[in-house]
Amino acid sequence: MSTNTSPAVFPRTRPKALNIMLWVGQALLAALFLFAGGGKLANPAMAKDLPVALVYFIGTAEVLGAIGLLLPAILRIKPSLTPIAAVCLAVVLVLALIFHISRGEISHTPPVAVFLLIAIFVAWGRFTKVPIQPK
Repeated sequence: MSTNTSPAVFPRTRPKALNIMLWVGQALLAALFLFAGGGKLANPAMAKDLPVALVYFIGTAEVLGAIGLLLPAILRIKPSLTPIAAVCLAVVLVLALIFHISRGEISHTPPVAVFLLIAIFVAWGRFTKVPIQPK
């Protein structure tokens, strides 16, 4: 007795649960970076020990990264930019980890590490498992 595993019996479908988890991760990261970056742009003095130009640069990068996580995927125009934005935000988070550790702010590192893992997950998922198809 043989089992038939032809594509007609088991069609390849997009992993719906993974796609939903990726969208949740994208939305969570976008909200985080819009809030954090917007705060830096609205009040750069909140980062007392850093030059204002650097705070503006980081805030701008965070806001643009947040937009890049959602807008290309939602509009399906250049959706390959979504995982690239996730990688760039992962780099920002690695730099934030280094910054907080160098200042002895160890209590700030667990949330940053969690968001780093989410950014890596989104990049991996959108590059390899469930990429958004362009229009």
